[in-house]
Amino acid sequence: MKADSFARTASALVLSFACAGAHAQSGKIDQEAEMNAAMVAVRTVVKTGPAEIDLGKQATLKLPAGYSFVPQPQADQLLKAMGNGEDPSRLGIVLPPDSDSFVVPRYIDAGYIKDDEAADWNADELLASLKQGTEEGNKERQARGMPEMEIVGWSQKPTYDKASQRLVWAIESKDKGTTKAEHGANYNTYVLGREGYLSMNLVSGFDSLAANKPFVQTLLAQTSFNAGKTYADFDAGTDKVAEYGIAALVTGVAAKKLGLFAVIAAFLAKFAKVILIAGFGLMVGLGKFFRRRKA
Repeated sequence: MKADSFARTASALVLSFACAGAHAQSGKIDQEAEMNAAMVAVRTVVKTGPAEIDLGKQATLKLPAGYSFVPQPQADQLLKAMGNGEDPSRLGIVLPPDSDSFVVPRYIDAGYIKDDEAADWNADELLASLKQGTEEGNKERQARGMPEMEIVGWSQKPTYDKASQRLVWAIESKDKGTTKAEHGANYNTYVLGREGYLSMNLVSGFDSLAANKPFVQTLLAQTSFNAGKTYADFDAGTDKVAEYGIAALVTGVAAKKLGLFAVIAAFLAKFAKVILIAGFGLMVGLGKFFRRRKA
């Protein structure tokens, strides 16, 4: 990607974002300036695969070729500009190649998560709790002059593989009170470890969710807990046990965070044609761009 092309597409992203937030009331956050600053910060730190990425000193991601990684704190700066709240557990952002999606890895030092609840949990009850958490996320949207969000329902009900300690679920979301707006989707994966758990949230438009799932599945296959940190390494005599079980990874502590991720999902769905092609497709190619400049 040439420098002048980079400038044009970055400008398109900022302009589109400004239009999306043009209805914000006086005194609200200056979304255009915030996004512009975030994009500049991302350009200086983005990494491209193949590379090894340290995930919270607990696990390692072998970033495949074609994928890009935005580390902290620049990742948080970008997510905040899109209406997301702060979260110290975030490890960065992974941008798949040629995709209208991205993946947010997180590590939560919660202790050993008991997985017994997965044998008989009720998906309807989990969904009700999830909707309550989304209402908390709406407070962040209101502060930024954005429409409130609501959860439509499951795109994939929670499933847990006891052998690999992996939990997967997905929800569909939309702007509150609307019926014709494009829907967004969150595809959520969790891997339990000895001292906590690792999650990878795929943020995608609803219509492109099926096409984007393989990206997060590829990342999961390239992610492993470090020696001594796996679920099987748990020592009941010395290790901390979490105060909650695996159901809380869908509700409880996870619900509020998902409500905030739904903010991004709807944002992507609504402005995908203008912003994602001009912006996130751009960021995916940043590594190649900078390599050519160095050469």
